[in-house]
Amino acid sequence: MRRLALALLLAMAIAGCGDKVPRLSPVGPNDIIVAFGDSLTYGTGARENESYPAVLAQLIERKVIRAGVPGEVTEQGLARLQEVIDEHRPALMIVCLGGNDMLRHAADAQIQANLREIIKTIRGQGISVMLVGVPKPALVTSAAPFYAEVATEFGIPYEGAIVTDVLYQRDLKSDPIHPNAKGYRRMAEAIARLLKKAGAV
Repeated sequence: MRRLALALLLAMAIAGCGDKVPRLSPVGPNDIIVAFGDSLTYGTGARENESYPAVLAQLIERKVIRAGVPGEVTEQGLARLQEVIDEHRPALMIVCLGGNDMLRHAADAQIQANLREIIKTIRGQGISVMLVGVPKPALVTSAAPFYAEVATEFGIPYEGAIVTDVLYQRDLKSDPIHPNAKGYRRMAEAIARLLKKAGAV
């Protein structure tokens, strides 16, 4: 219980509830950002131009690639990561994965290990990264604590509240686990705020 409370406090601090947001290198107007994840990144439940990467691109005036694969688990994301990096050579990647792992009852330790490898691979190639946490499937829930632990370990910006907030509001959802266009806009706005606080844009 104590570990959970600590993780939640860390999540709040890293997500921008406090003033100390880890810094990112500035993303220039000609640089590329890759949004890397599953159906939440793909934009399931809305049109392509209503997905959070598309809306984020408008908000921050940068090119944002929508590299989301519906149904993907972290192991599959790790397997395709290098191909995405090689294709786009981004300055920054936004990682939002893990929801499908939890729906399939994967062990937290395995999800965390895969996320660590994803972030380590990205950082190892000189690319900045931020993390978006996904809630555990439950009646009353929040982003799984391992997201905050991974973000703290790597010292990267973390948005741990927005997906949970969106999925708790019926008018922001297209189905029980996916936002609608309005919900994806909320996600994009929260991520844009964090990127600005971190100095990326």
